[in-house]
Amino acid sequence: MRHLLAVAALVSALPVTAQEAAPSRSSAVVEKSIDELQAMLASGKWSSARLTQAYLDRIEAIDRKGPTLRSVIAISPNAMEQAQASDARRKAGKLLGPLDGIPVLIKDNIDTIELPTTAGSLALVDNWTRRDAPVVARLRAKGAVILGKTNLSEWANIRSNNSMSGWSAVGGLVKNPYALDRTACGSSSGSGAAVAASLAAVAVGTETDGSVVCPSAMNGLVGLKPTLGMVSRTHVVPISHSQDTPGPMGRSVRDVAILYSAMVGKDPEDPATMDADNYLANYAAGLSADALKGMRVGYWKPDMDQDLAARFDKALDELRAAGAILVEVKLPELKGFGDAEAEVLYTELKDDLAAYLATTPASVKVRTIADAIAFNEANKAAEMPFFGQDGFIRAEKTRGTKDAEYLGARAKSLRLAGVEGIDAMLKAADARLLVTPTYGTPWLSDPAHGDHFDGPSASELPAVSGYPHLTVPMGLVDGLPAGLSFIGMAESDGLLLKAGYAYEQATRARVVPRYLSSAPADLGPQKLK
Repeated sequence: MRHLLAVAALVSALPVTAQEAAPSRSSAVVEKSIDELQAMLASGKWSSARLTQAYLDRIEAIDRKGPTLRSVIAISPNAMEQAQASDARRKAGKLLGPLDGIPVLIKDNIDTIELPTTAGSLALVDNWTRRDAPVVARLRAKGAVILGKTNLSEWANIRSNNSMSGWSAVGGLVKNPYALDRTACGSSSGSGAAVAASLAAVAVGTETDGSVVCPSAMNGLVGLKPTLGMVSRTHVVPISHSQDTPGPMGRSVRDVAILYSAMVGKDPEDPATMDADNYLANYAAGLSADALKGMRVGYWKPDMDQDLAARFDKALDELRAAGAILVEVKLPELKGFGDAEAEVLYTELKDDLAAYLATTPASVKVRTIADAIAFNEANKAAEMPFFGQDGFIRAEKTRGTKDAEYLGARAKSLRLAGVEGIDAMLKAADARLLVTPTYGTPWLSDPAHGDHFDGPSASELPAVSGYPHLTVPMGLVDGLPAGLSFIGMAESDGLLLKAGYAYEQATRARVVPRYLSSAPADLGPQKLK
């Protein structure tokens, strides 16, 4: 508890100036893109230090007070020092690129040198590894200011099937800026809510299955789950080496493309990234409002409520107006797919988490899933007030990655997701990519019953196959954000960004959050905004 309070002190001890000065300064960064922030810096009227302070003021005003989003779990104690270093580079004419001086938030299952990595669990409050994950090191090398760490669904939402997304014992429950009683989804809930609320320009999340695209869609953001192996997973608290990947989250496709360009690259410690340097690129450079013209795009209509279906139909009309040639496809019946994926995730969790924990400092006492289970039981009141750890218990019972059942499940899930899933739909439509609603809209946060995934979900096939998945805002449905998914073959990340950008420019569908206590019951014509 002493160390937990130390983490909390990092969060609360923000360098805020006079109370009356905070709103005017922090409001200057609201909804500002990376390009707009760079223009502010280039004008000489703003420094990176002033910009960083504005975001810190806004975190104090929005995250700790006001709506109390609880999206930021800790502030980097050297954030201002990083910003001042950027200002010195600017003065010397030695800028490192479009991220230089731009504050970025990092999900708290990714190691950063200046803060502990807790994954939201009290078991890891002493996990100060004093190292940067390679993905963070890449951002620093481009001059990004690592502003702090974001809250998340504890252990990236794998501890229990009955979890409440966005809750962690360390950070509490993340609130959705569009309706404070609704889920921010997970597990990258803090990254999603923080960027939606302009607490940073952009953020890094991680995904195993849906953890970037769900919080992006439900917080009115753009989010990219990259092709597996484009971005290093080293020093990231893992679930599954077959599916885990960090991904960029932002308020626009261009911002996500800029952030992604700095994240891609080979890491000798992560075999999946051996070819990543072949895809080093400026992914923002090729974005065009005309990218959809003449492009064949497949789409499928999942089961969904009437209002979401109407918004998706409108999105299809918008894609056609932007020049896309749309072809309807059917989602194949993939018997046993969910069970096969689950077998893979729980088996790999047991081994992969133990491998990560073995690299943590001696102050961390948990070294295995069994240790984590015992810790949670010993700290039940704090760790399990709402839901248990059936996921951890199932993982502990698995028999390892050489077990025949695991090997069969991995082969089956890959085949169903790829050859018989995405590949088959693309072939049937003779299309370059697929579109469908990302998820439904945010459900009520429910401590008693957990999450309510009762709408569509587009994340499973690209998550299991390792293919890229981009979500872009479709606007509001019943006052709540909904996302449109763009899915393609492996290494088509750039194509998805181009298509998503063209859709975004044609629709300008994103709506700024208003921090309502709950979603309005009747919006009339605004339902399809």
